[in-house]
Amino acid sequence: TFTAATIAGLVMAVAMFGAIAYLPTYLQMVSGLGAAGAGLVMLTLVAGLAVTSVGSAQIVRRTGQYVWLPVVGCALVAVALALLSTLTVGTELRVIGSYLFLLGAGIGCALEILVLVVQNACPPSQVGTATATYSFFREIGVALGSAVVGTIFTSRLLTLLADRVPRGTAAQLDPYALTPAQVVQYPDALKVPIVSSYNDALTPVFWCLMPLVLVSMAGLWLIRSVPLAAREPCSL
Repeated sequence: TFTAATIAGLVMAVAMFGAIAYLPTYLQMVSGLGAAGAGLVMLTLVAGLAVTSVGSAQIVRRTGQYVWLPVVGCALVAVALALLSTLTVGTELRVIGSYLFLLGAGIGCALEILVLVVQNACPPSQVGTATATYSFFREIGVALGSAVVGTIFTSRLLTLLADRVPRGTAAQLDPYALTPAQVVQYPDALKVPIVSSYNDALTPVFWCLMPLVLVSMAGLWLIRSVPLAAREPCSL
């Protein structure tokens, strides 16, 4: 149970931070939003996470059942990643926001419940060690997600820019220093291929993350349903 929950937490962190690391810049670059506007759209993800985190906690408190919640969370994350992989330059913000809400809902269903799973699977004397170990591997997932997605995305972006940017305007472009503020000032001959390249470089990465989440979901069936441990309240 501990191993399955820890691996699932690591994979969820890879998917979560791999997916959201470049989305604010994506919203600015492709949708033409400012930094504040992109942040407001990203709040839909936070809203989904908050709703299901609170909701799942209430379900566990009232029913004592928790094993199925991470499985549902992984399924929601997988669906959200599949939907995010279909984004195009013309996708409306309300559609993007709904996909992000679904992603946040899946993360909220799974990530914190896995902490409970880990803690409940260990004797009281090992709860601190188990929680710290789970958190450590989850942080490894955060680092892996950012690094792997960044590497794949950057490689694809450079290839697409080399293929799509007109040769006559390529001299104006430094692909390693692209910012939304710069791109919005470029002429359409340069702006359009940059925006399309950014979209087409990032969206397939979401599809690549989906199998990881599905594998994690399969591993969660190894978790045994153990009654929640009753802890004596601490006296002050």
